[in-house]
Amino acid sequence: MRPDTHTLETPLRVIPRDLHDVSRKQISPNALRVLYRLRESGFGAYLVGGAVRDLLVGGNPKDFDVATDATPEQVKQLFRNCRLIGRRFRLAHVVFGREIIEVATFRANIDDGSGDRETDDGGRLVRDNVYGTIEDDAVRRDFTANALYYTVEDFSVRDYTGGFEDVRNRLMRLIGDPETRYREDPVRMLRAVRLAAKLGFEIESATAAPIPVLAPLLAEAAPARLFEECLKLFLSGHAVESFLGLEHHGLLPALLPETAAALKSNRSGALRRMLLEGLRGTDVRVANDEPVSPAFLFALLLWPAYCRALMALQAQGVHAPEAQRRAADRVTVHQLEMIALPRRFSLPMQEIWLLQSRFSQRQRKRVFRLLAHPRFRAAFDFLKLRLAASDEHAADVAFWHEAQQQPGDELAAQLDGHDASYVDADTGQSEAPRKRRRRRRGPPGVSPT
Repeated sequence: MRPDTHTLETPLRVIPRDLHDVSRKQISPNALRVLYRLRESGFGAYLVGGAVRDLLVGGNPKDFDVATDATPEQVKQLFRNCRLIGRRFRLAHVVFGREIIEVATFRANIDDGSGDRETDDGGRLVRDNVYGTIEDDAVRRDFTANALYYTVEDFSVRDYTGGFEDVRNRLMRLIGDPETRYREDPVRMLRAVRLAAKLGFEIESATAAPIPVLAPLLAEAAPARLFEECLKLFLSGHAVESFLGLEHHGLLPALLPETAAALKSNRSGALRRMLLEGLRGTDVRVANDEPVSPAFLFALLLWPAYCRALMALQAQGVHAPEAQRRAADRVTVHQLEMIALPRRFSLPMQEIWLLQSRFSQRQRKRVFRLLAHPRFRAAFDFLKLRLAASDEHAADVAFWHEAQQQPGDELAAQLDGHDASYVDADTGQSEAPRKRRRRRRGPPGVSPT
């Protein structure tokens, strides 16, 4: 086993074709076109990063990135279907229909003044376009497993940082001093957890050690970037392991502070059971190539925070419907300070929460109104998830499951008997014919489960 501290002076290791599992048959034909054209034009060109790493562990990469000594402008001259993007990192995108091959010029760590690099007062890179050699490029990448280069010249894999052995040992190891690298880009802490979850790797001890201490630096990352990272963490088929990794390494309070606080205060563990059950279901849907919704995901991730805020408002005597609306708004606004959740997801997320209190209703008009609600299906799926926390919702789940199966006239006839006495989900009051309304003993809002 290699030592926990990584040296940048690891000698180049060339792994010949007969000692690795990367094959051209597994590589995108469009990526091969880019590699061959760059080489034919006199440039160095390598398949790099996640694609090489994933192929070495038997995975199926979705993206194929290329590294080269050609500048972005030179790449653009070679490919008519190329566009240049990025300010922080200048990149060339070679477009083949729906597939984009990203081509990056080798970058260097040391700026001799000829390049374009800028850092802020905290040491974070805000622009990094200093070009260098392949050796320079290797040591400035984040993890050793991502610093492997495959060449079509002789079909070998070139390793400048010891990444080949780390992949074999299933280790995520940062290149360079971990604290310095995390301060350059705090999102690397999330990437370490995400990649370890995806690949079934362990985060090497020196790489893991600074994470709990530096986790608050995530507050300095761009909220839009954290939103995208959350989608990668939880909607890529390894949501459960990602969540457990965030918990284990102390990142959950930094990324989802109110959820972390709610889970900590929920002594029964019911909210955590529900959350993990929902993430398992998400992983199953991804595995089955079924659609997944960011709105439903964040409804799940922030549900503990919503329940905690709701109970606090109800304890203050706020009327149930008003407490529900205020709790939903409060949790959403607070989370937006960290993660830029677009309104097209935050509004349906809130609807899923607010509809939960209506599943106890049985009045015919209200039942049919809820069944016709555009968010009914998502809200009902969410209600079923709550059974993982408590069986108190079993009767509601059974009723609404049956209601969806029945013809409208049969359901209406069945519900006629319920109209004489029902609980109004909006007011939280029981109604009976020709009798004045009376209040329930306790607030009827959404229970923690």
